[in-house]
Amino acid sequence: MALYGAHKDRGELRIHESLDELSTDLAAYVAELSEVSVKERGVFTIALSGGSLIGLMGKLCEAPYNKTVDWAKWYIFWADERVVAKSHSDSNYKLAKDALLTKVPIVPSHVHSINDSVSAEQAAKDYEFIIRQLVKTRVISVSETSDCPKFDLVLLGMGPDGHVASLFPNHSVLNEKDEWVTFITDSPKPPPERITFTMPVINSASDVAVVATGIGKAKAVHSAINNVGPDCLSLPARMVQPTNGKLVWFLDKAAASKLDGAQLSE
Repeated sequence: MALYGAHKDRGELRIHESLDELSTDLAAYVAELSEVSVKERGVFTIALSGGSLIGLMGKLCEAPYNKTVDWAKWYIFWADERVVAKSHSDSNYKLAKDALLTKVPIVPSHVHSINDSVSAEQAAKDYEFIIRQLVKTRVISVSETSDCPKFDLVLLGMGPDGHVASLFPNHSVLNEKDEWVTFITDSPKPPPERITFTMPVINSASDVAVVATGIGKAKAVHSAINNVGPDCLSLPARMVQPTNGKLVWFLDKAAASKLDGAQLSE
């Protein structure tokens, strides 16, 4: 039985008994956002991260969603990407392609992966250019409060250290305000070279979902959601706070085990 609730400052909480239950709920959530966005704007723009998150999206490839979702209207981006060949096992693109993109009828030209043949710095510049072109043509909306792109959904995983996308604790790019896409060459977890959306772009989305599972994430989930003192404020996951959008946490019971004070109901 899932538990649903809301934290007064940190968005909606959805806590699940099992990964299968979480995956079912996540698919329904994404499909519903897709339907609303296609109805309102004619497109659905979604930015993905890598890791276990992609596997948890697997039920979108099954009935009924494989037939009912308007896949031709999806435009796919990456909130972060490892600067490796697209065929490399570390590639977020490869992960999504193998587990999702080849199993549903998404238009190939709507899938926007990075240029993997250039430096991390150039890959970030090229990726931001692509996004700016799609903002100009109104495929991607624009934030009402800044010039940032407004993706319909940014779907994030979270590391045990509280990192989201490739924004790591105490890293200088965490405070980048001017660029939409930036790069790092010294990631604390391999591979070292990555591109990543900046925090203002993540926080400009219509909807942001953070998915975290397993006991190894419990401490970071607690710091990201509960008020545990000033140190947690600089935690990347804590800094995810959509300006005019909605924040939803998809957690399993293990990841949620250190939470307190949440108003939850079955």
